[in-house]
Amino acid sequence: MTTVMQQGVRSRHFCVVDLLISGPAVSLKQVEAVIPVRMIGSIVPTMKKILVPVDFSDNSKHALRVGAAIAVKYGALLEVIHVNTAIAYAPAMPEYPGLGSFDMTEYYDTVADEFRQLKKELDADAALAGLQIETRVEEGLLYSSLRRIAEEDEIGLIVMGTKGASGALEFFVGSNTEKVIRTAPCPVLAIPEKSGDFNPKTVVLATTLDEDQFAAFLQLAGWQKRWPFNVKMLYLNNPGLFGSDKEIEDAATGFARRSGLHNVTKYGSGATFNEEASIVQFAQKEGADLIVMATHQRKGLSHLLFGSLTEDTANHSPIPVLSIPVK
Repeated sequence: MTTVMQQGVRSRHFCVVDLLISGPAVSLKQVEAVIPVRMIGSIVPTMKKILVPVDFSDNSKHALRVGAAIAVKYGALLEVIHVNTAIAYAPAMPEYPGLGSFDMTEYYDTVADEFRQLKKELDADAALAGLQIETRVEEGLLYSSLRRIAEEDEIGLIVMGTKGASGALEFFVGSNTEKVIRTAPCPVLAIPEKSGDFNPKTVVLATTLDEDQFAAFLQLAGWQKRWPFNVKMLYLNNPGLFGSDKEIEDAATGFARRSGLHNVTKYGSGATFNEEASIVQFAQKEGADLIVMATHQRKGLSHLLFGSLTEDTANHSPIPVLSIPVK
């Protein structure tokens, strides 16, 4: 075993050997043998439609290009949406005529022009040949609009840019990305403002190895069929679940084998007061292009008291984070 110090965070690399898992791909019957049939639809990725919200900033345009590249990989339809959130904060007030009844003609003309320009730029990219794209405009809150559309249109993935929120704003309001991760019925890929092209070669999968985390392994195995990346599985300390390193290693090996995830190297993180920082530091040290985490989508008092490690990581990571909802 090797102990590594990373800015005050203790990590253990408890197995250096790759799990070069061979054999046929995992079938639906094999999946049904290890997870309830009712969960199959929510775990196995279909990825027929990908949803990308844009506000026409450079950040959202970068996320759009990432979403377009993924759509081409999967042969999926790309739905691009602009949400006019100003409407949600401007309720009509009868005692003040005119307030809340704005003439939005010029606004929507501008949105239409922006959409035409975006489509023109995507059409001009030879790497995106064959891309199917639809655009739409909605009014309301961003996260609730995305949740509704994801449910109605059976969206397989939401891709969105993130700048993060910090300090009091993060505590009381949170970022749009956090809210979408907390409420979306499908995986959410958060794309940081300054991340590069999306072509993952090294992926960090941060997990507690609870049985419900198997969904993340299975989803990631589907992605690995499109991008043959290596996986650095980072075990997050989960007191009481395992009694020894061997039990942890056996569980990790079993998860990888059952899901069909290949080229997996296992690591462990020691006790730390800041798991989010530990995950990001580990990913940067390993040169990762993507961080993958499951989320229980805590809400209300539970979220206020315990927060969400996945949301916090997506909000602050300079590396893209794929969050996968689990039940």
